[in-house]
Amino acid sequence: MANPTRLKAKYKEEIVPALMERFQYKSVMQVPKLEKITINRGIGDAVADKKLVDIGVEELSLITGQRAVPTIAKKSIANFKLREGMPIGARVTLRGERMFEFLDRLISIALPRERDFHGIKTKLDGRGNYTLGLKEQIIFPEISIEKVKKVTGLDITFTTTAPTDEEALELLKLFGMPFKK
Repeated sequence: MANPTRLKAKYKEEIVPALMERFQYKSVMQVPKLEKITINRGIGDAVADKKLVDIGVEELSLITGQRAVPTIAKKSIANFKLREGMPIGARVTLRGERMFEFLDRLISIALPRERDFHGIKTKLDGRGNYTLGLKEQIIFPEISIEKVKKVTGLDITFTTTAPTDEEALELLKLFGMPFKK
């Protein structure tokens, strides 16, 4: 397993001074930090087969090292045969040591394994948060390809305390996120 303290130490020793210098913060408390990472996975076929949600929860738990929870439909949609209260996905929120460990594995192991990988897009949400969409869960080494019934994607959201997209982008770049040039 990756060393979770490696990225935490990098943040304190390298990233904080670099951001202080770049954005002229007066206090260390102004420096943006990574608050949480949320991994979300919608399972559209769960309407027909309830076991797919359990498989999705299990796979997310393997990837993150933390128990995932099923997500529930908030509204009924007749065209999709979806009823309010039906399980339709899985999600997990990482903070602290697990968050840094997951980020380390994502950057150093999972993203380079993605097919035709040329970097990730630099589009943020306007509030200093970044969402990364992955097409397949099999890029994570914890997932055994033989056991996968269906290759599905997942969304990873990085929530930062940065007030602007520019500061959040710089923070993520300093962590080592492979953005497109």
